[in-house]
Amino acid sequence: MAPVFPLAKLAFLFVKQVARPLSSSIKRKAGRSHFFKENFCLPPARLYHWCEVRMKMYVMNIGRSGQSSTIPKLNEDAAIELGANLLGEGVIFGIAVGILAFEVIRQKEKEKKKDEDEQAFINSLENRINELTFASEELDTKLRELTRNIYAVQHQIKMKETKAAVTSKTTDVVLHSSSHSGTSSGVIVTALMYAKSRIFENTPEKSFTSVSLITTALLDAKSKICG
Repeated sequence: MAPVFPLAKLAFLFVKQVARPLSSSIKRKAGRSHFFKENFCLPPARLYHWCEVRMKMYVMNIGRSGQSSTIPKLNEDAAIELGANLLGEGVIFGIAVGILAFEVIRQKEKEKKKDEDEQAFINSLENRINELTFASEELDTKLRELTRNIYAVQHQIKMKETKAAVTSKTTDVVLHSSSHSGTSSGVIVTALMYAKSRIFENTPEKSFTSVSLITTALLDAKSKICG
């Protein structure tokens, strides 16, 4: 906390040094213009002198007990010099305060813009996450549909393989029976077609491997061949 006071003192000295040329210019202006002297230069000097003397009297316990005390007025030259110094330092302080206020406002705007950019980035991330979630759900749905299609194709392949196996067995039985009975090829073909039609007409798709129906069809084919 100690370095603050030397810095403040240096700042005050800097303002006084910078204000000197401005004070000299104000003095010259007050010497040339009666209006400027009476309305801008002398009033702040007289007010400052009155406050300073009143404060000193209060500290020295003068005029507290109701006794009348008059405050001497400054002569015109001293008032012009004091007013010029006050106006010069006031202008410099006003410029410094304006610069400080501008810098504070600029920093606030910068922080506000930074917060808005961060919020926009967070919103874009949330939107991207929502889009990725929707895309993931869509891919999940397509994957389930593809899995169902694969199972359906596998079921159809198994049905075709079972049909082919049943047809092969029926052909073997018919050929074996025809070799023992000496029937003509036309009767064999007729019996084979009859057995095939019996199997595929009376057997549902999901259970056409039923052994009882296949056996019945084969026995009917055999009796037709032998008969």
